[in-house]
Amino acid sequence: ELGEEDVFQQELTDVRQQIMDAQLPKDIHDRALKELSRLMIMPPMAPEVGIIRTYIDWVVTLPWTKQSEDNLDMTHAQTVLDNEHYGLPKIKDRILEHIAVRKLAADKMKTPILCFVGPPGVGKTSLGKSIAKALGREFVRVSLGGVRDEAEIRGHRRTYIGALPGRILQTMRRGGTINPVFMLDEIDKIGADFRGDPSAALLEVLDPEQNGEYSDHYLDMAYDLSKVMFITTANDLDPLPPALLDRLEVIDFPGYAEEEKLAIARQFLIPHQFEGHGLADAGLKFDTGALQTIVREYTYEAGVRNLNREIANVCRKVARLMAEAKPFPKRITAAQANKFLGPPEFLPFRHNQEDSVGLATGLAWTYNGGDVLSIEVSVLPGKGSLLMTGQLGDVMQESAQAAMSYMRARANDLGVPSADFEEYDVHVHLPEGAVPKDGPSAGITLAAAIISAFTERKIRADLAMTGEITLRGRVLPVGGVKEKLLAAHRARIKTVILPTQNRKDLVDVPANTQRDLTLHFVDDMQQVLDLALMDTPDERQRDKRRDDEEAHAKQKKKRKPEAPKKAKRSKTKPVDAPKPDDTPPTEEAPEVIL
Repeated sequence: ELGEEDVFQQELTDVRQQIMDAQLPKDIHDRALKELSRLMIMPPMAPEVGIIRTYIDWVVTLPWTKQSEDNLDMTHAQTVLDNEHYGLPKIKDRILEHIAVRKLAADKMKTPILCFVGPPGVGKTSLGKSIAKALGREFVRVSLGGVRDEAEIRGHRRTYIGALPGRILQTMRRGGTINPVFMLDEIDKIGADFRGDPSAALLEVLDPEQNGEYSDHYLDMAYDLSKVMFITTANDLDPLPPALLDRLEVIDFPGYAEEEKLAIARQFLIPHQFEGHGLADAGLKFDTGALQTIVREYTYEAGVRNLNREIANVCRKVARLMAEAKPFPKRITAAQANKFLGPPEFLPFRHNQEDSVGLATGLAWTYNGGDVLSIEVSVLPGKGSLLMTGQLGDVMQESAQAAMSYMRARANDLGVPSADFEEYDVHVHLPEGAVPKDGPSAGITLAAAIISAFTERKIRADLAMTGEITLRGRVLPVGGVKEKLLAAHRARIKTVILPTQNRKDLVDVPANTQRDLTLHFVDDMQQVLDLALMDTPDERQRDKRRDDEEAHAKQKKKRKPEAPKKAKRSKTKPVDAPKPDDTPPTEEAPEVIL
């Protein structure tokens, strides 16, 4: 027992020395000594001994004053960013601006809270590492995906068994300095339940006016986070609470064009995969055609994560051939890529080759980039109802209703008899019915297809369009213009109609894409119709419509069948009529199992 006390006293002496050597701020130093004095009067086997020792250990090992010196050499920062990431000029300029202000104003400027928003695989997380490298700071990262407990951020109070600080302070201790580049990854994947809302706990962390005195439930002392450069990442801003979003400086990461993906593959992905698969000295090369085949037929993404995966797949096939001493191709062609990767997983969109009635091509934005979609409209004899299929969301259904109302309001100008609206049904369908679709940007496409179906004027097959429509026919701006134009270019569409207010978005579109496309900017639906519809109705559609009208008219003129005459009631009672008590039992219907 005396030996245990001697060991305990030696541990207390070591703890005191750690406190003295930690160079803590005065108030933190005093708090640590106070906890140590409590520990000294306790017996070695007391339940609280372990709790207090763990607490003192956290206080001593947290970085309170240690910080890394910023590298404010802008040339060095530019070189680091360019060597590790292709393109992204706006984002790189923002980082260089931050370094310039730090160079001139030193510590007077508050550290910005950045939010990188973009689809998966565009380099949000890796750019955070490059920023830390350019600034000469430590890089730490916390993934917030699936976090649903506020205590994950703020920690648990010491009264709980096994209490620990939250992830913020745990990560700060791992970083070892008070000014790391701190990445909060997947901030849009945070949940909330009965244990609290973690996004509300982040309000204090991500507010430069408050995070100088951040309070963790476990530590129960103010901790300075004001020197930390916080970077958050998200795929979508919609789930973020407005109060949290207001604290963030949002920087959009657009999807990559095909040319950008090819350049990234040549400069970064292929050398990295050659090195990782032992092929650096094998003299292996990828043709441009092979890379284009992989991008177009084996990936469907805005970033390059799957492209990197498919390149690695090819490298594994070649590495196996080399390991088995079999002949292997020194040059990977498109045919070799197809042989190694198997049947194509994605087929390019093929727009209608002939001008058609009631068939329009629209442009859409998805998390994987832009996409091209077809909108089909048929006019059928009926009672004037509007039927919509293809998993259309509420907003898109309302766009179709607005397009229908616009056409009815301009029926005389368009040459559509008003009686048609009462005698015909309109069926709007968007193919690939298993894929949900929503948004207002298909408004002018829906209107053009509906008007084409009623007027029997063909729509140009080489033309795509995007824009929101109002009841008065105004064309409103939409988002995702860069991705939509890249999708049109990829589908070999020649002409695109855009809202005039989206002209400003062309600054982000690659020059070769703009050069290969004929762009028309419109303010009114009539301009869309002038560009998209052919001048004369389709004769075959007109004849079919006339036949349908005649058949429908004949159907309405048919007289109703005469009601059968009532049979005279016989005065004599049937001999074989069953008595009420002798009613034969009926057989039970078979059970239907669904």
